[in-house]
Amino acid sequence: MKLKVEKSSCNFEREPLVRPFGFKGGYMNQIWQVAAKLETSDGISGLGLGCQNVLWSDSRVFTSTSEPGGNALMFAITERALRMIRDTDFITPIDLMDRIFDDLYSYACDITGISNLKKTFVLNALVPADNAAWVLYARKHGLENFDRMIPSEYRPSLSYRHKKVASVPISSYAMPIREVVELVSGQGYFILKLKLGSPGTQSEMLAGDMERLEQVHKSIGDVDVSYTKNGKLPYYFDANGRYEKKETLQKLLDYAQKIGAFEQILVVEEPFPEEMTEDVGNLGVLVAADESAHTAKNVQERIKMGYGAIALKAAAKTLSMTLKMAREAYEQNVPCFCADLTVNPVLIEWNKNVAARLAPLPGLDVGLLENNGHQNYKNWNRMKTFHPYPNALWANERQGVFQLDEHFYEKSAGIFEDVMHYSKMVTGDK
Repeated sequence: MKLKVEKSSCNFEREPLVRPFGFKGGYMNQIWQVAAKLETSDGISGLGLGCQNVLWSDSRVFTSTSEPGGNALMFAITERALRMIRDTDFITPIDLMDRIFDDLYSYACDITGISNLKKTFVLNALVPADNAAWVLYARKHGLENFDRMIPSEYRPSLSYRHKKVASVPISSYAMPIREVVELVSGQGYFILKLKLGSPGTQSEMLAGDMERLEQVHKSIGDVDVSYTKNGKLPYYFDANGRYEKKETLQKLLDYAQKIGAFEQILVVEEPFPEEMTEDVGNLGVLVAADESAHTAKNVQERIKMGYGAIALKAAAKTLSMTLKMAREAYEQNVPCFCADLTVNPVLIEWNKNVAARLAPLPGLDVGLLENNGHQNYKNWNRMKTFHPYPNALWANERQGVFQLDEHFYEKSAGIFEDVMHYSKMVTGDK
């Protein structure tokens, strides 16, 4: 059945952060929350949310404009996509995104002034439109849960059914070590996403990262945990492409060996710039692609380069692209996990639906879901009230874990529910 959208609309609101959020050499102060609505001629509608992250998706846009200016450019791409959708028949949202992407990408290059704009920038802008299209698609076809909504050819890669998913907070290189200890000893988290890529030159960065790793390992390295094969607290490193040479990362890994931290490295995410095409399969650790894996084709390329895992971000690169990426990785027998984009409490459920259905990473007994919004949004508690099931067991982590019961799977984490706050934001109702 072909679908045709008759009406589309969108709006945004700015959500301030607790403190400037630093990575890739820049600092974010707010995140724009975008809501998009699609409606057919027979009155069936779908609402989709997105969180903009200009710095993560293409730092060149962030550094070439003011922070609001970069967000305005991304929002303009979302608006353009919604106009294009009104003129495009489609069978599935995947089909829809494929049909509009090339023209939308050309438009994005024009307005940003960057001819080789990273595709992730456009995908980030497309998330609210894509989510709205999936809700519309599900309602139009009477599909009441996430599993039935996913086209059959993509289901094998999402066939796992976790009862528990680890909630993974972030530890930036500026976070005081006492707060890192509190995350583990006080709040019960057993996996931390540790930001690498300290500020400065490559030599200064390496020295800073070595010092940080030693501090962390001395403070929490001997903590025993229940959900890993070796009973040790695993380290999840994210360098956001800051390591310009493989040799530099090797020095950090050699240092990890020296201080006894190497065996606890679960994964190193996106250590190198996207342009670096050296094989990474001989580093002795699981290396994951994130920003460099914009599309399923990129996943295939990265796997050939020795990348042993793929970070999926349904809330950052669209569910449509995520399904294609997950299928490609699954066919190559490469594991995936879900990373965050500092998303709001409602949008995290799109990521959670994916994380719940991915086979665990080697060394883990549970699923993995990065989740740092509660650490960074100033108004997190207020935002949590927008959630359709704010008090559900599966919506609230306990001791570093989301418990996924039958209600979670029955309700698909609430992604098909109308969220009144964001619905009013789009319609302009008070």
